Amino acid sequence: MGCIAVSTPAPRNDLRNLAIIAHVDHGKTTLVDAMLRFSGSFRENQQVADRVMDSGDLERERGITIQSKSTTVDYAGTHIQLVDTPGHADFGGEVERVLGMVDAVLLLVDAVEGVMPQTRFVLRKALEHGLSPVLVVNKIDRPEQRAEAVLDEVFDLLVELGATDEQLDFPIVYTSAKDGTARCEMADPPSDLKPLMEAILEHVPVPVVDLEGPAQFQAVTLAYDDFVGRLVIGRVNRGVLVRGAQVVRVSEQGETERFRITKLFGTRGIQRVELEEARAGDIAILAGVDSIEIGDTVCDPAHPESLPRIAVDPPTIRVHFSVNTSPFAGQEGKFVTSRQIDDRLQREILGNVSIKIEDTGKRDTFSVAGRGELQIAVLIETMRREGYEFAVSRPEIIQREVDGVKSEPVEDVSIDVPEAYAGSVMEKLAVRKGRMTHMHNQEGRIQLEFVVPSRGLFGYRSEFLSDTRGDGILYRTVRGYEAWAGDLEGRKEGAVVCTEQGQSTPHAIFKIQERANLFVSPGERLYEGQVVGESRRPGDLNVNLCRAKKLDNMRASGKDDNVIITPARKHTIESALEWIEDNELLEVTPENLRLRKKVLSRSHRKR
Repeated sequence: MGCIAVSTPAPRNDLRNLAIIAHVDHGKTTLVDAMLRFSGSFRENQQVADRVMDSGDLERERGITIQSKSTTVDYAGTHIQLVDTPGHADFGGEVERVLGMVDAVLLLVDAVEGVMPQTRFVLRKALEHGLSPVLVVNKIDRPEQRAEAVLDEVFDLLVELGATDEQLDFPIVYTSAKDGTARCEMADPPSDLKPLMEAILEHVPVPVVDLEGPAQFQAVTLAYDDFVGRLVIGRVNRGVLVRGAQVVRVSEQGETERFRITKLFGTRGIQRVELEEARAGDIAILAGVDSIEIGDTVCDPAHPESLPRIAVDPPTIRVHFSVNTSPFAGQEGKFVTSRQIDDRLQREILGNVSIKIEDTGKRDTFSVAGRGELQIAVLIETMRREGYEFAVSRPEIIQREVDGVKSEPVEDVSIDVPEAYAGSVMEKLAVRKGRMTHMHNQEGRIQLEFVVPSRGLFGYRSEFLSDTRGDGILYRTVRGYEAWAGDLEGRKEGAVVCTEQGQSTPHAIFKIQERANLFVSPGERLYEGQVVGESRRPGDLNVNLCRAKKLDNMRASGKDDNVIITPARKHTIESALEWIEDNELLEVTPENLRLRKKVLSRSHRKR
């Protein structure tokens, strides 16, 4: 290994790097849209969708950011490199790994909702990285805004999280991202986003970098391009990366691999642009190596030094993916074998550091651990759309030993409900081993905060929506590990299980619907062991939903009482994972979601 020439780090005054962090739905992506428009990144006649940074189909459908993305805004001769991060706790791994690329954070807080559980999570991560916040109080155009109270909440949170004096001396900007306006004081008249851009230039630290040293770059995010293959996104830590140059990849085990940088990209607005070189401090995208993993370092061949690995919090829940063994297996999916499912899961962990795949000892079953049900559900939906067919078990929490005590993950739960429903919410969460930490009455609505074991929240969201008549708001984020809280009751309702294979008939559904909430409609294909509904009583109910009305000598089979069928209750992936018990599976195909018993035969289940 050669000697590194001593060079003096120098400030890059033409550059600012910052990440936008916030609780889900507080307006991060909308603010990025407004900043891109203000900086002239779009042509005057260009048609641009709302939330342009949410580029994936799932992100647009769900209205949430799932993957971190970077863009560049040019203002007053300065490149402002922005990283848009997810706001949901389940995708916290995306937040943790990009914070190492930036020098400050834009903390976005809703002027009505204020500090929420995910605000605490993302801010704690930013403070651990030594980053100072620029506070943006968003949605001040709403008539019920309470910006001054929200400011006090943020200050109290920073004190609670142990912020330094420098971090507590944060600048404040009040914005309406939807209108594209900002102001420094609430009393000021609203203007364009100039106050926000000026605050960024003034308060975000200038990166101090070594441009003369040997090149060094760390892979933070991976992407794929149909033309150039694997793309690696990260920040140039030292020196200059040049297109066409020979570099070396250093893996976690210290292994090295030489490759040539075939393409080098940066971002300008929402466009990816080719670069000849990327200098220290730049967030760059390079192509040329397919074997790279997140956390690997790309270096000058003469100085192969690796940077510290990216650390993320460990997973808290686990499910098992297995080959589909139902009678309809292989009829709807393109990829159905264990090898194909394994290859796809291995590809997932290359680009998603918060997902872990563990060996189960069974050739056709794979243990997938993640941060929460939503993260697992997004993976399932992504694979389903790609043509995969498989079965998924009920989520289970991952226990750990903490100081010799059996411990389990617990979550901060923030609930906002009308006063009339607060009693039932408190009663249900008390049964689920939740403890209330805060209660606040505000104009006919009650704000409640609980600490609840993660397993106590399985299946609670649908119950919560029923109890509050759809008028309640529930947010949750992982808090950490606490001592095991004891056993919990399982699902009180039994399953309605089909006993025959065939097509469901209106006659059979009409006869059973008084005793159960059914998940299937007339004319659907069913098989023995498929769960077709929820019984109103404990214990499973075996029914034949394929039974047709028989013709007899008194009346024709076509004539009957007026058959009124109650609409079926269709499950989403999340609601299905919450509903199933340990002896049941969710069957996932590109066309259908079906619930089933692990043992399909009724006689075998009895044994």
